[in-house]
Amino acid sequence: MSRVYLDHNATTPLRVEARDAMLAAMDVVGNPSSVHAEGRAAKMLVERARAQVAALVGCEPTQVVFTGSATEAAALAVAQKERHGGRFAALGTEHDCLSIWSDADLPAPYGPDGNSQGAGARGLFALMDWIAESVENKWAPGRDEQALVALSAANSETGVSFLQVPESGHINALVAGTIPYATIADATQLAGKAAIEYGKRKPAYMIFSAHKLGGPKGVGALINFTTDDPQAILRGGGQEMGRRSGTENVIGIAGFGAAAEAAQRDVEAGKWGRVEKLRNILESALADASNTTIFVGKEAPRLPNTSCFITPGWKGETQVMQMDLAGFAISAGSACSSGKVKASRVLMAMGYSERDAASAVRVSLGLETTEDEVLRFAEAWAQKLKKHERRAA
Repeated sequence: MSRVYLDHNATTPLRVEARDAMLAAMDVVGNPSSVHAEGRAAKMLVERARAQVAALVGCEPTQVVFTGSATEAAALAVAQKERHGGRFAALGTEHDCLSIWSDADLPAPYGPDGNSQGAGARGLFALMDWIAESVENKWAPGRDEQALVALSAANSETGVSFLQVPESGHINALVAGTIPYATIADATQLAGKAAIEYGKRKPAYMIFSAHKLGGPKGVGALINFTTDDPQAILRGGGQEMGRRSGTENVIGIAGFGAAAEAAQRDVEAGKWGRVEKLRNILESALADASNTTIFVGKEAPRLPNTSCFITPGWKGETQVMQMDLAGFAISAGSACSSGKVKASRVLMAMGYSERDAASAVRVSLGLETTEDEVLRFAEAWAQKLKKHERRAA
């Protein structure tokens, strides 16, 4: 029986539209920085893709800066912190590409249930306190000193989402309008799965990548919503209007644009609603097999395709290996952490114990996932669970 791929949050299969665009781009010989006809043809591909990506996230094409990955886009965004008070903070549930730069060790913005009430509110209050401290004695109405903070649109491991980019209602109530701050919105998982909506104000920067929505690996984008061009961290040739030097990856960018356009059509057609139903079918089948399994953020707003679940005492890495041998590809956290034998930092930040965090796996579905595949996975997982329980008895 053929393998079943259930790790779409790590990377997605290449869309036909992206493949076709990339094959066509391979025949375009010019350098997009050259002024002759061949160069202009290559430049045209880049600018078409820029418009396609802009349409997906609701920005102007000139605000799109192509990078080599979302990680590079995050580093470029964080490098602008001197324009925003000189300090940057990432909450405990942010991706490593952002948390690695954080000047503060902050809790998660939501608790174990995925909601920003009760225990979860402590992260939001801690963020408010950090921002206030960052701008103390500096801020007054009309002044533009700001702190820079990262707020994910949706977490890659759990799927838990604020939905409003970049701010939840709590963030609006606690911070916006009283203390000036700027945000980096990580839309890497949300883009292409749901319509991107903005709260009271747009973020200063947004990051995402092609391979999470059916495009090629190795190309990402920074969306710059500020009035100033970001100061480049890669310098030299002055490409991307001086914002990111290095000859553009024309082939990858063409695939990114085509994937973005196709993803937008799928979102508008409501195709992810079917995927959400499959996710719920999956969780119901798993719950029938185990009364100890915890579904992280089950009652909170989540990505339609993502299920993160904890079976205490059954190591996530063991589950991943066993399901791989059974023909199913899943993960034990962020793909960027693959190969690292340790508990999920995100889950521990949410309040789970180290033991429970080490017993989590993530299943992330795609548009092509079928109900039969979901039920086959649940059956195989239940069989492995029974074997684990017999060994543990």
